[in-house]
Amino acid sequence: MVWLPLESNPDVMNKFLEKMGVSSAWKLIDVFGLDSEALAWVPRPVLSVILLFPCSEKYYEYSLIQQKEIEQKGQEVSPDIFYMKQLISNACGTIALIHSIGNNIDRLDISNDIVKSLFADAKNLSPIERGNLLQTAAVGRDALHIANMHQELAKEGQTELNPNEQVNHHFVTFVHKDGVLYELDGRKEFPINHGATTPDTLLEDAAKVCKDYIQRESDDVNFTVMALTAAES
Repeated sequence: MVWLPLESNPDVMNKFLEKMGVSSAWKLIDVFGLDSEALAWVPRPVLSVILLFPCSEKYYEYSLIQQKEIEQKGQEVSPDIFYMKQLISNACGTIALIHSIGNNIDRLDISNDIVKSLFADAKNLSPIERGNLLQTAAVGRDALHIANMHQELAKEGQTELNPNEQVNHHFVTFVHKDGVLYELDGRKEFPINHGATTPDTLLEDAAKVCKDYIQRESDDVNFTVMALTAAES
């Protein structure tokens, strides 16, 4: 199966969350600015931040430098972080959502038994083994269920899709875990520890990293940021 890319569209992604059984108390919303005034309008609490950014040579060069520095210096990574490798092209939107859910499973009140089973099965697996849950029939209906959801919702986007067209944008997720801000990018070798954060400052601390992404691509405006946050009543 060739996966179609998901749009950075809260309406589409919220349908995905709904199908995954996430409580309606939580919604993805657009974050329209990264300065303090714009961030102040985002409802709290925030459970994750998702960034869509252009994949340029600068991104790949920086990622390689970052990887080598971490391999040389080391980093602490919580054993409780849920991280999945991306083994399927165009699956980054779904993996970004899975990272958001998997690292907040205790707060999202999941009602979908298949999804509960998927995360229970994946809890003690390696990142590559978790990636294989989507790539293979390792968990039978579970993998097929999420693949079908992805395809169905990818077709709901506003952009005409061509499965053979090169996709030049990528999703990453930022979450808080055990006092640390983690960047979760399924195409990197490991989670990235960005230093201390708290549930209350996750949005602001993630915004700083998003600004770094934008600064490295100062000639490109194709960035979007979303937050998984408490739904406004």
